[in-house]
Amino acid sequence: MSDQPPRVLNDRYEIHRRLARGGMAQVYLARDRSLDRPVAVKELVPEFAVDPSFVERFRREAQAAAGLSNANIVGVFDWGEQDGTYFIVMEYVDGPSLAQVLRADGPLHPNRAAEIASEVAGGLGFAHSRGVVHRDVKPGNVLLTKSGQAKVTDFGIARALSSPDDDLTQAGSVMGTATYFSPEQAQGLSVDPRSDLYSLGVVLYEMVTGRPPFAGDTPLAIAYKHVQDQPAAPSTLIPTLPPGLEAIIMKLLQKKPDDRYASAEDLRMDLGRFLGGEQTVAERDAALAAVALGGAAAAMATTMQPATTVGTAVPAVDPEEEEEEEKKPKTALFIGILVVLLLALGGLLFWFVNSSSGADVAVPSLIGLTRAEAETQLKDADLVPEVTTEPSATIAVDLVISQDPGKDVAIKSGSTVKLVVSSGIETVELPDVTGLAQAEAEKQIIAKGLLVKITPQESADIASGTVISQSPAALVPVAVGSVVELMVSKGVGEELVPDVVGQPLAQAQAAIQAAGFRFANPTQAASATVATGSVISTDPGGGTSVAANTLIKIVVSTGAEQAKVPTVVGQSEADATTTIKFAGLSVRVVPQTVPAGDPNSGRVISQDPTGGQMEDKGSAVTITVGVAAAATTTTTTTSTVAITPTVP
Repeated sequence: MSDQPPRVLNDRYEIHRRLARGGMAQVYLARDRSLDRPVAVKELVPEFAVDPSFVERFRREAQAAAGLSNANIVGVFDWGEQDGTYFIVMEYVDGPSLAQVLRADGPLHPNRAAEIASEVAGGLGFAHSRGVVHRDVKPGNVLLTKSGQAKVTDFGIARALSSPDDDLTQAGSVMGTATYFSPEQAQGLSVDPRSDLYSLGVVLYEMVTGRPPFAGDTPLAIAYKHVQDQPAAPSTLIPTLPPGLEAIIMKLLQKKPDDRYASAEDLRMDLGRFLGGEQTVAERDAALAAVALGGAAAAMATTMQPATTVGTAVPAVDPEEEEEEEKKPKTALFIGILVVLLLALGGLLFWFVNSSSGADVAVPSLIGLTRAEAETQLKDADLVPEVTTEPSATIAVDLVISQDPGKDVAIKSGSTVKLVVSSGIETVELPDVTGLAQAEAEKQIIAKGLLVKITPQESADIASGTVISQSPAALVPVAVGSVVELMVSKGVGEELVPDVVGQPLAQAQAAIQAAGFRFANPTQAASATVATGSVISTDPGGGTSVAANTLIKIVVSTGAEQAKVPTVVGQSEADATTTIKFAGLSVRVVPQTVPAGDPNSGRVISQDPTGGQMEDKGSAVTITVGVAAAATTTTTTTSTVAITPTVP
């Protein structure tokens, strides 16, 4: 085991171990030293830290999620920069992702899948109500707590509903994960909350069947299927799937957004009906559509005339039978005419009822308009506006956030159109934390949904670690998710230790000396992340306020910790695996067929690297293990040949 001290970000977040790695960031389990609680730290990988667009995407994730305080959304507490890279501090969810659960356990029970989907819909609905579309809903972005509660995470490519011209997404480009794209995402079109619902439909499909509805060799091939192909009904894969849940899934996977649920709340209510044993709205709509389709087919069938056969021989019949046969076509013709007349009468009644309630009107596009402009357009179209207001951190005051029904939907004149209008940025009153200890001050500010920035200041009158002042001032209304700067006393005659982690030893020593400190002879420790000869850590750590001329201890990397590869050729697979893991290495098993009865069956035939070599701890040793071929059964057929004697 290495005795190297843990890496600390901003002298506060103590990194313990890596939890996961994604395309642009790594997630670590850490401890918040100030509040003494576990947190998850998401750190942008170095190659992306120099790309302004990724840094902006990272910053936006922190800002978007910081204002989303909901039981089904992973909370964001803080974000910052150190050593040229950026990190976000989040709520630690002590449980697997939905993707890990599906890989390990396969399809879920329909009720459990519906429960998870309902909780995800709750989180998404809250984000939508705050003007944020997630755009990357997938199993990997759904975390499950130990109690089984679902939480949505990773708002890295989320977009405000009021920002159709996304500066991180060029026109016609596509962001997200192809397997879970909505058709409009796949085509590079604008998205709204119903795009997230389509993606959730893909996730729900995968939860109940064990696989997503569309697969392909490339992301482009999958995206094409989302746009053009109809998914196979989940019941073709899982015949026992309840019809109500299947109807919900198929409604979510409709190509046109208007054919899906209007909102995440509508979806959540329908999932509740399914879990309560009631008929779902999706099931009812599917049944009505089937009846309408069947009626149309029947009407077509009754108007078709029977085909006349030309040139066939007509058998002789009895005159009475001939008279009866003549009556049958007349009777059939009469019934056909009657059915057509009844259908025509039904159509006239349908037209009369609908025309009497007003002509069809296409709902205009209202999102982004002022409340007055939207109301005027609706009244001009002979429609009735129904307005509610909601706070929004991204949409200006008095602008329309959403509408129901959506644009171009045909409804009757005089119908009501619901508008949600922004009341502006949601604000909270900033508490007065001057005079409090830093940890308590941060706790109070974070509880208000705000972020904290600490600025140390020298003070002869105020004890070290106490808040001297704050900006903005106390009791001022501030926007949720904004940053509050705290000036914290560092005492008298103290200086900040420079942060030299990752720097070559000579450069680090020069920086420490220039800051007015002394340095001790460095100690060494192995590190898989810090280059050989560079600084792993200092004590006191970078950013700490200590007296000038303090002795700074430095730990220098000797590179990745090494392990000696054991020789396991000839051992059983189980023994070899145990031996290799005990040495601090991982195992990769490659089977090789050997003849039945071969002594190498079940044993290691070869290994790579060979025994005695030194390798980085955690690296893989490949062992080739013999697997006996299936025994071959030989069947002998005895043939009896009759011999006829030759008579002389």
